[in-house]
Amino acid sequence: MSDSNAALTTPTGSARGYAPGRTLPLAVEIVRQFKRRRTLVVFGLLLALPWILVISFKFGAGPGQSGATGLRVVDLATQGGLNFAAFALLTSANFLLAVAVALFCGDSVASEASWSSLRYLLAAPIPRDRLLRQKLIVAMGYSAAAVICLPVMALLAGTLAFGWNDVRVPQTGETIAALDVLPRFGVVVGYVLVSQFVVAALAFLLSVSTDSPLGAVGGAVGLVIVSNILQAVEALGSLREFLPTFWSNAWLDALAAQPSYEGMLKGVAVSVTYSVIMIAFAFRRFRVKDVVS
Repeated sequence: MSDSNAALTTPTGSARGYAPGRTLPLAVEIVRQFKRRRTLVVFGLLLALPWILVISFKFGAGPGQSGATGLRVVDLATQGGLNFAAFALLTSANFLLAVAVALFCGDSVASEASWSSLRYLLAAPIPRDRLLRQKLIVAMGYSAAAVICLPVMALLAGTLAFGWNDVRVPQTGETIAALDVLPRFGVVVGYVLVSQFVVAALAFLLSVSTDSPLGAVGGAVGLVIVSNILQAVEALGSLREFLPTFWSNAWLDALAAQPSYEGMLKGVAVSVTYSVIMIAFAFRRFRVKDVVS
């Protein structure tokens, strides 16, 4: 090696001044993703939905209540802010939030591949594992923000529209002090976020496997649809408990007069197990992925 080349490289052969740990900073990736139109549209929709529901209840005929027992979540939506937030979360968690999470995670790497910018990022050079880790952290961060912002805005909208009242429990009609339920509602939001990990992990795995963002997002949303269909097949028996969406509404037990967390614990175990496996496959797939062709 000539003296000039030696002066430009370190003993390990890398260029002097090159620090792999400083490539693609999180702040840069966060700003890049925030400026994208799909990010603004998703958050705009999630923040507007609670107010649309409030308007619907205000100008509609109103939910029909069937007495003290047999009440559904929708029947109690106008009873107070927490009841309204629970209704908004129940109606959106199984599809709308899943679509938002799939969009952020499925579009993260596949969009770079479709724009042909992925090869230039790796040629910067950014280590593959670091690039994927940074993309995953930012995608999960935006997914978490999406899952959290909807119930928080629903709580604000419901409280302003229907007041800060005690919570009435669906089915039984029992009343619980709002301040007693508020910490449980925080646990509920956290559980809904964890239950979306499966959608996020599959979308991310598909994102590193294809250069079609729509395919990655559609594949993850398809998982939710198929899982919900299979969940209705009673012939599957206890096998349904291993479906990623089977425990998605287990959080309703946490808002009962006598809260139960058994279903939520099972849901967390299923979601985390699937997610870890798929994320591991995503990193393994990306390490050997051909980004040139």
